[in-house]
Amino acid sequence: MLKNLIKNLNPSSTLMINETSKQMEDQGKKIFKFGFGQSPFTVPQDIVEELKNNAYQNKYLPMQGLFQLREAVAKYTSTKKNYEYNSDNVIIGPGSKELMFLLQIIFDGEIILPAPSWVSYAPQAILGRNKIQILQTKRENNWFPNGQEIEEIILKDKKKNYLLFLNSPNNPSGQVCKKLDEISNIAKKYNLIILSDEIYSELAFRENFKSISNFCPEKTIISTGISKWCGAGGWRLGYFIIPNELSEIKKMINVLASETFSAVSAPIQYAAIKAYENDHTKYIKKSKNILSSVGKYVYLNLKSNKVLISEPQGGFYMMPEFLNNKFKTSSEMCDSILKDTGVALLPGSDFGFNLNKMLARLSFTDFNGQEFMEGIDDDKLIDEITINKFAPKIVEGVEKLKKWSESL
Repeated sequence: MLKNLIKNLNPSSTLMINETSKQMEDQGKKIFKFGFGQSPFTVPQDIVEELKNNAYQNKYLPMQGLFQLREAVAKYTSTKKNYEYNSDNVIIGPGSKELMFLLQIIFDGEIILPAPSWVSYAPQAILGRNKIQILQTKRENNWFPNGQEIEEIILKDKKKNYLLFLNSPNNPSGQVCKKLDEISNIAKKYNLIILSDEIYSELAFRENFKSISNFCPEKTIISTGISKWCGAGGWRLGYFIIPNELSEIKKMINVLASETFSAVSAPIQYAAIKAYENDHTKYIKKSKNILSSVGKYVYLNLKSNKVLISEPQGGFYMMPEFLNNKFKTSSEMCDSILKDTGVALLPGSDFGFNLNKMLARLSFTDFNGQEFMEGIDDDKLIDEITINKFAPKIVEGVEKLKKWSESL
């Protein structure tokens, strides 16, 4: 009755932890939502107003997306990347997640997934009936692979097609890839296509952020959208930018789009034009100031001889490693943390790490982003007093985690 391929899959752990946290709160328990990651900020007001103004839009839009939106995205990206994209390179989807799924279905080859990888990459590859090569990474390399490690996989069978997923800034580690040049050289040398998941790129904390698409644009599919930098996760609008050299992939994704989601909601597409035409520098800068300050606070207050952790470089995640021999799996450890402290974390095993590696993903977004934004000046240095005021659950949750780790 049910296909075994589907029966063996579980619901997305990032969505499940959100629902579990809500259920526990409904039971009267105080939960620190460090498990589910979504922007704490509200959508910029000019984009919200544009959505209201276009609520009457009720016609099906082109499968590939509204021309004006694709044009705005292409112009915005071309300026950012210093590379010429046009509207025909852009595909608008109901979140980048759906577009990645369609890519996994049409791709015929092996998927290279550096661990840690976002929780949906591997299940989508399984559904696409592609073989997965998990590439374990190291802390000293920011939890990213280097060129040699990727080349070793390809050299086992150079005739195969390979698709590398590269997510920087990374979910779950919060780190930025530093080996872009050597990875791009491998892509150019072999039959390697790169899916560059840049959904957190606008939230990179340092200026002049570079992605793999800056180094080998002709081999790179850019995947991003408005969910993270714009606070619009629930709007479900993402997009692919596919270079001319990979036009056959674009053509096939359009075919699958026509048989699946047809087109993204018309009002949302019209509203999203303003996300790329209007200047949101101030909004983004303020978001990054808050996130980097809160992330640094968590890093400084949690790191110890019992907890290995790296300061986040973008987005709103970090990946603590708890040094202990008490638990057999990271999942067992996270269950214990939730039960003992009320702090919800996701186990590292959900992101491709070995079960016995005591890593967890921590999302530092359990605060009211709008209040935080309204409560600080544009370029104000955010101190601990301000974090205590606007992110009290972060402060309390980190303190509980710290005490828990010290008791091991």
